[in-house]
Amino acid sequence: MKISSRVVVIPQENIDTDQIIPARFLKVTDKAGLGQHLFADRPEFRALIGGGSQVLVAGNNFGCGSSREHAPWALVDFGFRAVISTSFADIFRQNSLKNRLLPIVVDAKTHALLQPGAAVTIDLAAQTLSIDGGPTVTFPIDSFSKTCILEGLDEIGYILKQGSAITAFENRN
Repeated sequence: MKISSRVVVIPQENIDTDQIIPARFLKVTDKAGLGQHLFADRPEFRALIGGGSQVLVAGNNFGCGSSREHAPWALVDFGFRAVISTSFADIFRQNSLKNRLLPIVVDAKTHALLQPGAAVTIDLAAQTLSIDGGPTVTFPIDSFSKTCILEGLDEIGYILKQGSAITAFENRN
């Protein structure tokens, strides 16, 4: 998976999931349409994100607060495929990976280079983030999440793909 995009930047720290998708929009079980409510109570953020970018650069501790899976759903439905920050709340990070939204952790020096409109290329297979006119840095991701995103699988799909190995194990008696 490669993503080439200009970034949009929301530099505020500690953006919680209620700011990403307010609670009144959590009554749905379908992901479709949630993007229209992204940052619904934060018009200053809505003005920044515009449309068309696939990469959001956020301040430290992005996705803190409650564990609502609707937050990555809304980001993906809006068109984002990756979020870059210096840190993420653990539950948000896991929910993002399960929904094929790539949370990329970078150091503060790299983060500072990601100004509004900067062009980046993200190569998940190589685990690199390249900033146009700047450095290429690596980012961490666990091998299971990387495999699932690259192969377009969720956890159940990954298990189903192992069907023959599971059957062979069950038949070893």
